[in-house]
Amino acid sequence: MGGRVRALLALAFAAAICGPAGVSAAEAPLQERLDAALGHRGLRGARVAALVVDPADGSVLYARNPDRPLVPASNMKVLTAIAALSRFGPSHRFTTELLADAPADDEGAVQNLYVRGGGDPVLTSEDMWRIAADLHRGGLRRVKGELLLDAGRFDDERWHPSWGRVSARAYHAPVSALTVNYGAYAVQVTPGAQRGAPVTVVIDPDVPFLRPANRAQTGPARGRDTLRVDRRPVTGGEEVLVGGLLRLGTPPAVLHRSVLDPVGYAGAVLRMQLAAVGIRVDGDTRRGTVPEQAALLLGFQGKSVAEIARLFLKYSNNAIAESLVKAMGVSPQAGPASWSAGLAAMRQELAGLGIAVDPIQLVDGSGLSYENKVSPRSFVEALKLARLSFRFGPEFVAALPIAAADGTLKNRADGAALEVRAKTGLLTQVTGLSGYAERSDGSVVVFSVLTNGWRGSAQAAMDGVDAFVAELVDGADEDGTELGG
Repeated sequence: MGGRVRALLALAFAAAICGPAGVSAAEAPLQERLDAALGHRGLRGARVAALVVDPADGSVLYARNPDRPLVPASNMKVLTAIAALSRFGPSHRFTTELLADAPADDEGAVQNLYVRGGGDPVLTSEDMWRIAADLHRGGLRRVKGELLLDAGRFDDERWHPSWGRVSARAYHAPVSALTVNYGAYAVQVTPGAQRGAPVTVVIDPDVPFLRPANRAQTGPARGRDTLRVDRRPVTGGEEVLVGGLLRLGTPPAVLHRSVLDPVGYAGAVLRMQLAAVGIRVDGDTRRGTVPEQAALLLGFQGKSVAEIARLFLKYSNNAIAESLVKAMGVSPQAGPASWSAGLAAMRQELAGLGIAVDPIQLVDGSGLSYENKVSPRSFVEALKLARLSFRFGPEFVAALPIAAADGTLKNRADGAALEVRAKTGLLTQVTGLSGYAERSDGSVVVFSVLTNGWRGSAQAAMDGVDAFVAELVDGADEDGTELGG
């Protein structure tokens, strides 16, 4: 082979791997690199919409169908968090009230103890212990009558009708003005010492309200796990149904499940903690309404809305989202808050911030509904305004997951590690990412990428989105070209 032919072949090979004129992929214009990322095999067949904007001057750095409304999945939580932080303020705390027919007598006794839920979506078993301990410090020692639970601040619609059939999974937890542990609990299942032996089941928290019905067995070490955990209502609580096989010698499996009755569950956890600090309750636990003349024993203020937003966005908690929506709809004149009232208040709050709400189809606050429709432009607009807000901007930005570091991005987006703060979203054939990215020149851009209808696996689709943000942070175009959008 002659030298000229070899040289031509070498040039052709260089062009094939580097592009025109020997330009490497990393040096290609940003639009080409982002287009290539969205051509990822995991996004094959998908409807894709994306927008990247420089907030410093409003220039569009990348656009693909930016006004196309798509199902956003949990990207919807961006709008819910912004609306809630704006409406309540970062320092607001929801109050859970403990009342009695009259103050405790000389022996520390009251007739009935009332719990009035204030819509706090992040009360935990530990908070219930704190409530019990504070009541004990205040002198309460005995409840001669009943423990009465008032969740009347919200209506009794626990699951949004657009969700369809809900499962026992923790992400389908019910919504209530009085709830604990996000309406969920943990079930730890440990295999027995030999094949065919019953598994060991431990429920946390260990309250009589949750009653294990264990039919699961230890399977062969080389077999397949078929463990399943469900629940069903029974008198005075819920039965936790454990079945299937767990392989011999495997570590304990921990599954999180949601309750059907969040109010009864909250009452059971409080009752457990009252007993733990030495407060005796003689009567039953049931739903009730606080009498107008009841005496306030304790107003427990939970975590701030800033802290709630962090838990909500970092871990994409659906129950928090919907509780915040209903809380926005609370009105003393209108009765118990509903989804419709909350969503109307949320739209009003977003509009008041200057966000165009007419193009947004807002059905719930968590993004579980496939009826939600939002475009990347709407997300970018909201994210730009939130970042600039003196009242709640720092709290909002700090609440977003950080690429390859924490929250729902902890094990994702390694190519953009620590350089992206964004909200994830995932439903069947839906994924997206919306937030902020720091580029190699130190500039921060606002972006949203939404994908619907991909044909492959969820992991492959997320890999495609992660490739998009990896290219986004990799380098800044020298020419500063502004693209049409």
